[in-house]
Amino acid sequence: MAVKLGYQNVYRDPKGYPEWQSLRMPIESAPAGLASHTPETETPGPLYGWAMLWTLLGIFAGGMALNLTPCVYPLIPITVSYFGGQAARKGEGRGSLVAHGVCYVIGLAFTNSVLGVVAALTGSLLGAMLQNPFVLLVVAAILVLFASSLFGLWELRVPRSLSQAAAKSYTGYFGSLFMGLTLGVVAAPCIGPFVLGLLTWVAGLGSPWLGFLVFFTLSLGLGLPLFLLGMFSGQIEKLPQSGGWMVWVRKLMGWVLVGMAVYFIRPVLPELWGTIVLALIALVAGIHLGWIDRSQANFRAFPWFKTGVGVACLVLTTFLVTSWAMKGPGVDWKPYSKETLQEAQKLKKPVIIDFYATWCAPCRELEEVTFHDASVVKEAESAFVMVKVDVTKGGNRVHERLLQEYVVKGVPTIVFLDGDGEEKRDLRLVDYLPPDQFLARMAEIKKAGR
Repeated sequence: MAVKLGYQNVYRDPKGYPEWQSLRMPIESAPAGLASHTPETETPGPLYGWAMLWTLLGIFAGGMALNLTPCVYPLIPITVSYFGGQAARKGEGRGSLVAHGVCYVIGLAFTNSVLGVVAALTGSLLGAMLQNPFVLLVVAAILVLFASSLFGLWELRVPRSLSQAAAKSYTGYFGSLFMGLTLGVVAAPCIGPFVLGLLTWVAGLGSPWLGFLVFFTLSLGLGLPLFLLGMFSGQIEKLPQSGGWMVWVRKLMGWVLVGMAVYFIRPVLPELWGTIVLALIALVAGIHLGWIDRSQANFRAFPWFKTGVGVACLVLTTFLVTSWAMKGPGVDWKPYSKETLQEAQKLKKPVIIDFYATWCAPCRELEEVTFHDASVVKEAESAFVMVKVDVTKGGNRVHERLLQEYVVKGVPTIVFLDGDGEEKRDLRLVDYLPPDQFLARMAEIKKAGR
């Protein structure tokens, strides 16, 4: 059994201030006098466990791919020659090259990581706005605009004076550090749109340490190939020559931004349409990158690589469609009512109340993954009363009272009541949780009612 109510916008207290300001507002931001009543436990953020590992690996690979864009690739011989010249000038060997390479990567990582932290710190404002469907559409449109630059429809240009200042050459380790600090400026026409799109995503996460980690990982991916080539500068002659294949790489990064745009608008789309749009993007990207695009290269493996990327996108499309088609039934939610809670107490059944909104990404993930897991569904049907309070639309007095009663400051918020109707506050959930961990909480609340 379960609960579905209705509600968009945010609940406002009598003074007119929003009760929650973001999808996952920290408890410290609660109005005075309320925080002390809600000892919420910390839950995993938007990146954790295997999800974090695969996301960071993808970002690292994206950083490495940026080396193959038309703006960065020509800098490789220049950068490697610079490292070699610095070491030769002092008559030092491989150790000096390593030191110069480390300085270069540190400079690059510092610039990008600061951008990531700043974006995350200012992301509280963006997070507050991301509960508005119109804002989500605007953010998605900005990402598509940046993607169109990578597709060649327009060019991002840095002011000439800034480019000239960044292109200055300095000697010593400071020179290597300076090159890393200013690489983003010199390569902005190619990597700028991708970095700006990633900044928008990081701002939505709202976590400074995640912002630092994401952009530090990107910097490692961008700087590691240059570092290794600097160590083995004799291999520079074996690199493929510049050519149209680098334009293909730019287009690949453009499709990544389009995918990020779909990520932002999924909360405002019906669940089925969100999957269909993602599948269509993967399909079109695969056909374009694998077969329609006519970019060429002077090495034989490139056509095979293009075809491989196209096939991978088609496989992703198939996976998205089949995973949706094969998804089993979800939890049977009931609408909230006092009678429902009273009946649960008579039966000594624990109650799970899910405060949910369609524009909330973690809410959708909980619904699509955790609450469609066969084990969770079976446990919910046999031993629980499942109640959903859908706060997508505002103006419902019952919902406003519930938000005050349970001190709900953001969605998702999942409240666990034992068989006597008392909340087990240490189990309260304010973010996505995978099925196995959610089952553990269900087991705990069952024990609490005995």
